[in-house]
Amino acid sequence: MKILANDGISQSGIDDLTAAGFEVLTTTVAQEQLETFINSENIVALLVRSATTVRQDLIDACPNLKIIGRGGVGMDNIDVEYARGKGLSVINTPAASSESVAELVFAHLFSGVRFLYDSNRAMPLDGDSKFKALKKAYAKGTELRGKTLGVIGFGRIGQATAKMALGLGMKVIAFDPFLEKTTLSLSFFDGQTIDFEIKTASKETVLKESDFITLHVPAQKEFVIGEAELELMKDGAGLVNAARGGVVDEVALVNALDSGHLSFAALDTFENEPKPEIKLLMHDKISLTPHIGAATLEAQDRIGEELASQISILLKK
Repeated sequence: MKILANDGISQSGIDDLTAAGFEVLTTTVAQEQLETFINSENIVALLVRSATTVRQDLIDACPNLKIIGRGGVGMDNIDVEYARGKGLSVINTPAASSESVAELVFAHLFSGVRFLYDSNRAMPLDGDSKFKALKKAYAKGTELRGKTLGVIGFGRIGQATAKMALGLGMKVIAFDPFLEKTTLSLSFFDGQTIDFEIKTASKETVLKESDFITLHVPAQKEFVIGEAELELMKDGAGLVNAARGGVVDEVALVNALDSGHLSFAALDTFENEPKPEIKLLMHDKISLTPHIGAATLEAQDRIGEELASQISILLKK
């Protein structure tokens, strides 16, 4: 049986699938040619990330397709319910990238409180001629320890981010409409563990009391953070979005940064991908990455292996 990993898959995932008796194709097929390729090659499982979309027309046109797999968490590029209604299995890898996304959040937070996002732009241009001026410009950094991190969306990734915050000595408050409380267990190199009980609070409380807000929510029809929510945030607070594009009102965010109400923002996802707004790309208070939350070697291995495991179970029933 043939599997098409159209947006790529780790070598460990390929090895696991091959060992289970599957043929893995890693050809990147253009969206408009997918139907023909899937049918001509008799593909039974299509694996995608965020680049390839799987909509009703493709599902209807490929009767031999049995599985659609998403390497990652969000499945807004797949017509999930329609596919399942047609008898296909739709799978993803919700646990595989949590640590990688959480670490990226903290990369942005450290960058934000020490102005690295701007310093890395300015030093190559003016470091040899304006060294003292730049040193003065970046002299008012702050520490994360002792600050409050507000986590909006307290699923696997939100909780992984909270654990890192606790390890740094931060206070964590969280909002999640589907969760009242949970226990987070921090594990250390020597086998010791420490448990923390986190009780969720209202969204308003999290916005008002946090020094930094990090978003870990699925794609939404409405903004999770719009003008009203930004106004509730502390003066000088920072905002990180490594969740989905479109959950933050980017126009309102730029206004909040320009007015000085927020000290910085960090964006890994954007309303318009792959062409984010130029005002965001050029803004001197925004730390930027091109949707790379899960883009670590370790996460990609876990994603590939988790997909392989699920496919082996489903196709060998």
